Amino acid sequence: MRDSIVGRKMEKAELEKIFNSAKAEFLAVCGRRRVGKTFLIKEYFEKELVFSVSGLAKANTQKQIKNFYSTLKLYDSSLTEKPNDWLDAFNLLIKYLTSLSQERKVILLDELPWMDTPKSGFISALEHFWNGWASSRRDIVLIVCGSATSWMMDNLINNHGGLHNRLTRQMFLEPFTLNETEQMLESLGFNLSRYEIAEYYMILGGIPYYMTLLNPDESVAQNIDRLIFKRNGELKNEFDNLYAALFRNSESYIKVASILNSKRSGLTRNEIKEEAKLPSGGTLTKILKNMESCGFIRKFNCLSLGKTQTLYQLVDFFSLFYFRFIQHETGNKTNYWSAIQGTQKFYAWAGLAFENVALYHISQIKQALGISGIDSEEYTWRKDSNETDGAQIDLLIDRKDNTINLCEMKFCESVYELKADEEMKLRNRISALRSSLKKKTKSIQLTMITSFGVAKGKHSGIVQSQVALDDLFA
Repeated sequence: MRDSIVGRKMEKAELEKIFNSAKAEFLAVCGRRRVGKTFLIKEYFEKELVFSVSGLAKANTQKQIKNFYSTLKLYDSSLTEKPNDWLDAFNLLIKYLTSLSQERKVILLDELPWMDTPKSGFISALEHFWNGWASSRRDIVLIVCGSATSWMMDNLINNHGGLHNRLTRQMFLEPFTLNETEQMLESLGFNLSRYEIAEYYMILGGIPYYMTLLNPDESVAQNIDRLIFKRNGELKNEFDNLYAALFRNSESYIKVASILNSKRSGLTRNEIKEEAKLPSGGTLTKILKNMESCGFIRKFNCLSLGKTQTLYQLVDFFSLFYFRFIQHETGNKTNYWSAIQGTQKFYAWAGLAFENVALYHISQIKQALGISGIDSEEYTWRKDSNETDGAQIDLLIDRKDNTINLCEMKFCESVYELKADEEMKLRNRISALRSSLKKKTKSIQLTMITSFGVAKGKHSGIVQSQVALDDLFA
């Protein structure tokens, strides 16, 4: 039922193109665990799906093939011969598909990485199915999904064997934006302020499945306590499950995430390599690429000492929340999040998390500023990577119209009031940035990104443009 799908406008348009294509299509849908890959495909192609099967977690080859065959028999009860291997299983699928009269046949192989057990011959059988039969037809839409990003990247997207360049489409399913999150929570019966939605977002990110676990009759704090801090909370062990589902050798990925968490402003590849002490031979390159692909880290440019550095920063909301509040907590802290509300610890975390929200909604920021149509580059800036005097800017929007928006993010429960010391700190940042620019004629505009705007006062004149939380919901 396509009308029941919240958000996903671009993805739905892409799926429509795929279905209406005049050739065979092979689509790989990637994305982190719980982001809604299976839901999107099954809901969108509810009437067009002629076969759908999901791999079994931690099952051997025999059980995977048995599951494939048992599922196929639900679609074609006339099947009698049992497959001995994956080649047999796919030949039975071909036999079934050939018997159908539909002009366009959609096949979903879900949790594909689980099917590829060691020495099972699964990949070669899939190659034979696509290269030897499906790719030459006009009626086949083959869709494969998988949360195991490292497997999907190695075996499909970057495959150098029989599936090399065989994918006709790729889709990386991103977490919801604030706007989509609001839509989904409303569809689930919630009636929340945008401040409350933002707090959920800063903890859970825009992960649809996590939202389905929330109770509309409980407050934000009560929901978080129940899901994360209660002894048997449904998300209490989500961090380990998340990394294990996404990445093979997840310990190395967790190590890199932990290192990046320790330096919130970001690290260079060499700095990560020195800290992680991972084996040589491209391991770190693959880890960083895979983590970036599923949105756990961002790769960005930082201007420092007149040079441009490429930095990596941990931006996954749930991972950041885990490292700050869950990793070292012991015992049963049933009311932990309720108790921490309004404390300095809460506001310190919220300030950083809100910066992360802003970085995830740069297109909405540009829209609010009326500069969506102007080409720009976004990066961070620091006076010296070794200095801690506050001369660091987390977001610069460097526009082609000779203007730079220096963005300062502040999360607060009411209208933000600039004090004298804050004004002076901002003036120093503007001055330091201006002196570092090669092109001195560029205009620098201070843009405040806050929860509820900036209060007018004797220190607010320095602010030339504003973006409020409501704007990020565009």
